Amino acid sequence: MRWYLKQDPDEKIVAHLQEVLGVDPIVGRLLAQRGIDTFEAAKKFFRPSLEDLHDPFLMADMTEAVHRILTAIKNRESILVFGDYDVDGTTSVALMYSYLKSLGAQVGTYIPDRYNEGYGISYQGIDYAIQQGVHLIIALDCGIKSIEHIQYASSKGVDFIICDHHLPGDIIPDAVAVLDPKRVDCLYPYKELCGCGVGFKLIEALNITQGLPFSSIEHYLDLVATAIAADVVPITGENRVLAYYGLKVINESPRPGIKALMKLYDLATYTMTDIVFKLAPKINAAGRIEHGNFTVELLTEATEEGANKTVEKIVNINEERKSLDQGITEEALKQIIDQKLINSKSTVVYSPSWHKGVIGIVASRLIDTYYRPTIVFTDSGDYLAASARSVKNFDIYQALEKCSEHLIQFGGHMYAAGLTIKKENLEAFRQKFEEVVASTIEETDLIPEIEIDAKIQFSEITDKFLRILKQFEPFGPGNPSPCFLTKEVFDTGYAKLAGARGEHLKVSFKQRRNPGYKFSAIGFNLGAQYENVKDKQHVDIIYSIEENNWRNKTTIQLQIKDLQLSW
Repeated sequence: MRWYLKQDPDEKIVAHLQEVLGVDPIVGRLLAQRGIDTFEAAKKFFRPSLEDLHDPFLMADMTEAVHRILTAIKNRESILVFGDYDVDGTTSVALMYSYLKSLGAQVGTYIPDRYNEGYGISYQGIDYAIQQGVHLIIALDCGIKSIEHIQYASSKGVDFIICDHHLPGDIIPDAVAVLDPKRVDCLYPYKELCGCGVGFKLIEALNITQGLPFSSIEHYLDLVATAIAADVVPITGENRVLAYYGLKVINESPRPGIKALMKLYDLATYTMTDIVFKLAPKINAAGRIEHGNFTVELLTEATEEGANKTVEKIVNINEERKSLDQGITEEALKQIIDQKLINSKSTVVYSPSWHKGVIGIVASRLIDTYYRPTIVFTDSGDYLAASARSVKNFDIYQALEKCSEHLIQFGGHMYAAGLTIKKENLEAFRQKFEEVVASTIEETDLIPEIEIDAKIQFSEITDKFLRILKQFEPFGPGNPSPCFLTKEVFDTGYAKLAGARGEHLKVSFKQRRNPGYKFSAIGFNLGAQYENVKDKQHVDIIYSIEENNWRNKTTIQLQIKDLQLSW
């Protein structure tokens, strides 16, 4: 990995923050790196407030959306809530369905089948709505490019409200309302909401219009925080407020479905990282392997008993997902070697037998081994479908735009996308994609980079320092957990391998210049570094600082990101 120490922020800003906040220089540096330069900005950062949420009516078409929904409820029209099958989509559907149900609406849900319908609004879904006598469809986490689908629905007397957060095309669908902060004509101040976040702003606007207090919808924030974590949107601005209060709901009074998932782990407190690596994969599993309806059922379940039964199903589905994921990753890695793709600037692999529901995960796994833009294809009816994943600083969406002559359709964002092509175009696409990547990617971007916030000594790691660091949470894109560099540390004789295959490294470190301070450390998937620490060699380490709760005892633990010999 490339080690990159962030540039020193303006010394005057750091000194000012030290003075007005009473913090040490390291904390001042961390705040300044995050663009926080005043007492007021620091207050908003450390103390997120629901009062800082923006007026939902600043979003283009919000008034039209609210009016159409309230008219439908008043006239007892049937409403269908339509959403994607991933975490963002299913949480959005669960949120909107539950809220409209609480208003007495005639409402149902629809999650498209990943395999028969694919991503986004489908004609099959619209036809289902027509058969059910639905006059209004609310689409969440999809729809911003569904021009022809909306026209078709309109011709059949079905209105659409779209709540999306993906980049629009040149044409906005002709729906009753299109809520998307990324619309060029939308003046909404915060552009990085997830799909569930846009849905939440709609129910907030409905609440305001009916004169209902915000407290009546606060319990939906567990769904919003889950979507924010899983969809990897920036934890900045409004997302930070929503995530902060959503985590409070998750840890204090989660809905039965989320509570049932939490019971699978023995954690005192859940963080955004726990959602990403523990809860979200299971929530996602149903839509990947079986059907997203299982997830909506779980997230709208009213009783703990019912939620526990649904979680049992989802756990079994997730086990199948893990088995498929592992097997396909091994096949794909072999294909890269067999087809002599090791020295390429990109990875494009294909097998007709690969499970469509896990190819996105496999693409991410391949990047762990070959760090470069990656696309994994499999059969999808008469066509090939793929999931694309990228590396830092490389916009895979723009790269796909340059290959559009070979594509049937595609969508996504800078680091993740989905696409469909004709089978006979695979090789031409592979060559074009490799050409685009090779001509536009920087060589340094093909080496994973780890950013270091500050160089510190072990003596500076105190309980007070950790308490302040915890107030930087929730962590995520735009506000990552701070990474520190400490030089010339050595194992005190406790280094060992952990994990079923010895893939993890456990160490107890001291620093040469501060031998009075000792910290336990864990390095996930760093088992290969055991040789560098076992004989007390001096190493430089990059790590984050966390609490380790074990048998009712809380200690400071370092989570190692990388290490190398000091000399």
